[in-house]
Amino acid sequence: MKSKISTEHQSFLKSIKRKKLMVTLTQILILISFFALWEMAARLGWVEAFIFSSPTRMWAMLVNMVESGEIFRHIGATTWSVFLGFMIGTLMGTAIAVILWANDFTRRVLNPYLVVFNALPKTALAPIIIVWMGNNSRAVIVTALLISVVVTILNMLTGFIGVEEDKIKLAQSFGAKKPAILQKIVFPASVPDLINALKINIGLSFVGVIVGEFLVANQGLGFLIIYGSQIFRMDMVMLSIMILCVMAAVFYGVIAFIEKRFENWMD
Repeated sequence: MKSKISTEHQSFLKSIKRKKLMVTLTQILILISFFALWEMAARLGWVEAFIFSSPTRMWAMLVNMVESGEIFRHIGATTWSVFLGFMIGTLMGTAIAVILWANDFTRRVLNPYLVVFNALPKTALAPIIIVWMGNNSRAVIVTALLISVVVTILNMLTGFIGVEEDKIKLAQSFGAKKPAILQKIVFPASVPDLINALKINIGLSFVGVIVGEFLVANQGLGFLIIYGSQIFRMDMVMLSIMILCVMAAVFYGVIAFIEKRFENWMD
């Protein structure tokens, strides 16, 4: 027998849907208004279209690069580098956090080094990475990895340590060892911290990849930005930046979807 929803509850659910719809419509309106104002400013001469470009000029550049197939090669190169840097950084950072959680002495020894390395601008290491790894895509991926891995270690380690001590002591009183405690108590309780680390790592991976492509790549959106600025093709530069925004939104959307699925599963 189906449970009936009260009129008040139905009204409440409708109000929530209306608010979500209004938020979505407002976001779309802001985006459309931004591009419309940009186009109008370029056409009326409020800004110099040669320097600031315009939506129609970027669209023409996109159509041209799609027809030649060039844009897909650059998007593919950046996407693959971001994905590898993101996945390796997340997995490696989580694994190191597990080791540090399991060994209190090692954690105390390495903690100040992690803090210092996290504060260090990793982009300053990019030239050194190029010398070590060579002028190739590996240097791009390693740059993204270095930027994301320390943040993952610190976030996950904070989540592991923050698990309620009483739960761990109770499991230990029944003879549970660290691997079982990690699997049954610590890691499930730290999933929200992992989701937050994923959200942060997406942005950091993009930063690392673009910095690497600035310096060494002969393909990718970072390469297009540098190349376009060198030959004063600002349409190419602005188009690459817009594509990066779309890509970042897609990656973030995937993580948000995973987070939503996890919340529904927990409920």
